[in-house]
Amino acid sequence: MWHILAQSAGDALTPVAQFGAAGLMGGLWWWERRCSREREEQLTESHQEIMNQREHLGTMLEALQNNTKAVTEFTAAQHDLVRMLRKRRKH
Repeated sequence: MWHILAQSAGDALTPVAQFGAAGLMGGLWWWERRCSREREEQLTESHQEIMNQREHLGTMLEALQNNTKAVTEFTAAQHDLVRMLRKRRKH
């Protein structure tokens, strides 16, 4: 057990082996806190990345909606123009 713990935590836990069960409990607590802190940092970074992507996605969706509106209005104007030209041809 100490070997696995020492490998994952480096040489920092090896000296606590001399304190027996109390050293083991302290070492395990320290190791758990270190892993928890690293995990919390990873979660914070992941959350920030998700929020950045969400902002970019919102900007892209807004641009897409504006482009769709412009194309729709342009198409409607073309249809109106074609109708007007057909009416003139008939007269």
